[in-house]
Amino acid sequence: MDVALGIIEGFYGRPWSWEERRATLSFLAPHGYGFYFYAPKADVHLRRKWREPHPEETAAGLAGLARECAGLGVRFGVGLSPYGLVEGFDAAGREALSRKLAFADELGVNDLAILFDDMPGEIPDLAERQAEIVHWVAGRTRAERIFMCPSYYTDDPVLDRVFGKRPEGYLPRLGALLDPSVEVFWTGEEVVSREFSSGHLRRVAEQIGRKPFLWDNYPVNDGQRMSQYLHLRGFTGRPGSIASLVAGHGVNPALQAVLTCIPALTLVESYRLGDEYQYGEATRRAAVAVLGEETGSRLYEDVLFLQDVGLDRLGERELQLRERYAGDEHPGAREIIAWLDGAYRITDEIVRTQ
Repeated sequence: MDVALGIIEGFYGRPWSWEERRATLSFLAPHGYGFYFYAPKADVHLRRKWREPHPEETAAGLAGLARECAGLGVRFGVGLSPYGLVEGFDAAGREALSRKLAFADELGVNDLAILFDDMPGEIPDLAERQAEIVHWVAGRTRAERIFMCPSYYTDDPVLDRVFGKRPEGYLPRLGALLDPSVEVFWTGEEVVSREFSSGHLRRVAEQIGRKPFLWDNYPVNDGQRMSQYLHLRGFTGRPGSIASLVAGHGVNPALQAVLTCIPALTLVESYRLGDEYQYGEATRRAAVAVLGEETGSRLYEDVLFLQDVGLDRLGERELQLRERYAGDEHPGAREIIAWLDGAYRITDEIVRTQ
């Protein structure tokens, strides 16, 4: 496997707990996951209230997580979404940004991402304004690597409908302006891409003047519709042959930290095995590796209902699933029960307000 893999905790809804983060990283690091970005949509102090300091409890948790990552040999990163800064990068904005950068430096971040996704995009000179902010940050942080997410981070026209029509030539202009050392996140042909083809990745690389850094929205399940499903099957459409065409591959995980590890393990196999990869068999092996032989085999038998049917359409099957997992004390089984209880439901209001 010749590609950098990592986790980007960038979903809507209830973020993982500190213990869930530590456990997930400890499990995945030996399998080749070498970076982690803290960027949950629920952390308002990285998004709508980014100008305000983090609460002491959150700051302490982040400092502890940074130490944990260092001990595991995992790069620790933070994703900042500076709402309103593109519209007015003035003295007050610079001062607030300086404070947030100092906070990140105190944590000891290895990687820093400036995220312009899910914000209005019909702004004059959008690429120029964003490049100015990214370069200003790069000159004032101790982070070793700088990442950015464009406002239009996919070909998917849904972004134009929701955030305004993308400026003509936005991506090539942004690529030409950004220093070559800046990594650029990309989700593919769709927000949730079914596959990443070599032809697509080559085209995007030509547009942005560098290999794209994949922000892969699988197995994330953070929308009102997607939270109805547990994304458990092994990765498909990520062939090993794309390794040389990407700068790295970040996985946006599911709301369920333990169950996330199942597809995460299969991505390692997809890159390692290449044409020999079999997603079904990889799913079975990963389920057993994460949950143990008994629970893992049981989950593999139930993937059709957990991933394809939908929580509100389970009918009598819901009771059967409860009976199969209610007495199981494995944390992954408890996540299934919590999902059946509706604990992971995401509403449109959550997505609009986080």
